[in-house]
Amino acid sequence: MTVKVHRFNEEKQINTIEKFEVKKENSTVLDTLIDIKEQQDSSLTFRCGCSSGVCGSCAVRVNGVEKLACKTNINENDLIEPLKYVKVIKDLVVDLAFEKEVLTRPKAYIQKYKEEEITPKDEKLIDRQSNCILCQSCYSSCPVFEVNKDFLGPYSLSRVLRYVNDKKEHEEKEKIDLIQTNGIWDCTLCGNCTIVCPQFIDPKTDIMNLRMKSLKYGYTDPNAMSFGGGMDFGFNPNGF
Repeated sequence: MTVKVHRFNEEKQINTIEKFEVKKENSTVLDTLIDIKEQQDSSLTFRCGCSSGVCGSCAVRVNGVEKLACKTNINENDLIEPLKYVKVIKDLVVDLAFEKEVLTRPKAYIQKYKEEEITPKDEKLIDRQSNCILCQSCYSSCPVFEVNKDFLGPYSLSRVLRYVNDKKEHEEKEKIDLIQTNGIWDCTLCGNCTIVCPQFIDPKTDIMNLRMKSLKYGYTDPNAMSFGGGMDFGFNPNGF
């Protein structure tokens, strides 16, 4: 069985697609990468951790779609590539230094604790977003990053909603304030992030919920201002 793997040599700044013949069938992408490294090319570089879909470190693109390598079966002629919109360090390993920044900028954590009685209903409200494993699949699938590198992105905004909905957080409004620029209104609501999330989190819906909460605090979609009147676009009601 033939599989193709993206290779990147940082020293030479060269990208190549290399073909490997593997014997194992009905195995995962991660098993295949490990087999190639052990049996054919020890220089092949990739990340892995738990090998059970919990840590998220083995996220790659398989035929252009973000997947966890440990949970994805390998098939003939599969193309394995690194995640998009981040610097490739070597082969399938990318630089994840931005991760801390996109979580701290909107203060996606408890800022000011307040004592509250937490019910099972309260726990359920934040449970889904709490399951994020930071695999970066949603970022790689997001088309906004192609044009706006400052976009907070899907899992950052889902994490904000998790703490906005947390009864223990006293600073809900400040979090809402911090996601107005390069945040919720920049999202195209394409749903790619929701499709690729291995934890079945729905960032698209989370962002829509954050927009509704923003309206409560007096914010409006800044993009909607562009559609305030046809004459702003040179529109002529007579058709010329």
